[in-house]
Amino acid sequence: MYKWEKLGLIFNPALDENRPDWRWNFAQGQNALIFEDFVRVYFCSREKPNELGQTVSRVAFVDLERKNLRNVIKISQKPVLELGLTGTFDEFGTYPFCPIRVNDLIYGYYGGVTRCESVPFNAAIGIAISEDNGLTFNKLGNGPILSYSLDEPFVVCSPKVRFFQGQYFMFYSSGTQWIKTDGRPEICYKLRMAVSKDGVHWEKLHKYIIADKLGYEEAQACGDVIFKNETYHMFFCYRRSLDFRRNKENAYKIGYAHSKDLINWERNDDAVGISISENEQDFDNEMVAYPNVFELDGNIYMLYLGNEVGKMGFGLAKLKGDL
Repeated sequence: MYKWEKLGLIFNPALDENRPDWRWNFAQGQNALIFEDFVRVYFCSREKPNELGQTVSRVAFVDLERKNLRNVIKISQKPVLELGLTGTFDEFGTYPFCPIRVNDLIYGYYGGVTRCESVPFNAAIGIAISEDNGLTFNKLGNGPILSYSLDEPFVVCSPKVRFFQGQYFMFYSSGTQWIKTDGRPEICYKLRMAVSKDGVHWEKLHKYIIADKLGYEEAQACGDVIFKNETYHMFFCYRRSLDFRRNKENAYKIGYAHSKDLINWERNDDAVGISISENEQDFDNEMVAYPNVFELDGNIYMLYLGNEVGKMGFGLAKLKGDL
């Protein structure tokens, strides 16, 4: 069983009294990119809701001191990526966002959000490229690179892209159904995978890759994979489809699976080694979600969301031992 030492809350945008309206609250979908002297963590914040309670999510970042990851040394003052044009898949939000270095460029993969009539939203996956070391990103085009299709008819979202075996692997969530409760639809999704030689054109595996633990209505997201000791290790999050935002019994938990070939995964949540805090005052006493695992200076770290799927910000944990 692995053991993670929690290092506490790293960033909560709501604690910044001088924050702009577009970065009002939430710090979701956090993913790290390592630089020489700092670690840049991209995340998605929400603007103030309108009169209908609707909001828009945009990509921001904080820079953490490399030698002391609890020290925030910079906060972005404008979104790194523009919203989509009228009628496009990302008109009403960009969330989450995953960066990866490709030669001298940085590719950013993101979920684009559009509003719907019968359900609150739909989502597909887009790509943008940075030529200024990750300060700003420009889209390759106005459409998605991965979207809903014959066997994935609902949302396609939450991309995590990693480079293994000379090619790119994208772990993402695909919607299986919308479930209504008290007239409110909630999405259920499962983890899937796609492969690419260039990071732009993708071939879907067309299968679910992680077995259910909670039954068909289990939702799975954010499969982050790291290769250590001849094994691929995946940390992901899962929840029940209904009443998960404040009910800790149904809320997101972090799960674990391992594989030798990236296609066949054995799930073992008992080994994950991280759970909610027992302290009622902590930001993560109801849920832990959306893990991002990275190696830095001989240590392995995990960024993760706390309560209400990141409304209280994201925290950091350090692995004790090795994978």
